[in-house]
Amino acid sequence: MTDKPTRRDLMKPVQLLGLAFGAAMFAGVVTLISMGFFQQRQDGQSERAIAIALIVTGVTFIVVLVGLALLLLAVDPAQVSRQVDRPVLYDSDRTPDDGDADPDAAASGDGDARRR
Repeated sequence: MTDKPTRRDLMKPVQLLGLAFGAAMFAGVVTLISMGFFQQRQDGQSERAIAIALIVTGVTFIVVLVGLALLLLAVDPAQVSRQVDRPVLYDSDRTPDDGDADPDAAASGDGDARRR
């Protein structure tokens, strides 16, 4: 068997569902507290608070689950265990040693030319 992780190993569906469920429960409890559910209220207000909290909980669960799944799709499983020994934001064919240290400054006219 290979040591490279698969996309399924990275996603770990139970952990994704658990994280989304935890975030949804947090949002639901915060909604209940902010609507004053745990205080003495008039008739009918607690049912409305529960309905809104359930809606917020459901929406939060779906948004967190879809957001995490989309973020994990951006990860290439073949490159997870590969060690990165260069700056990540540089192009793969160009390193900072290829010429001037700051190509943006040279292109915009900043740097020593402006100081003179």
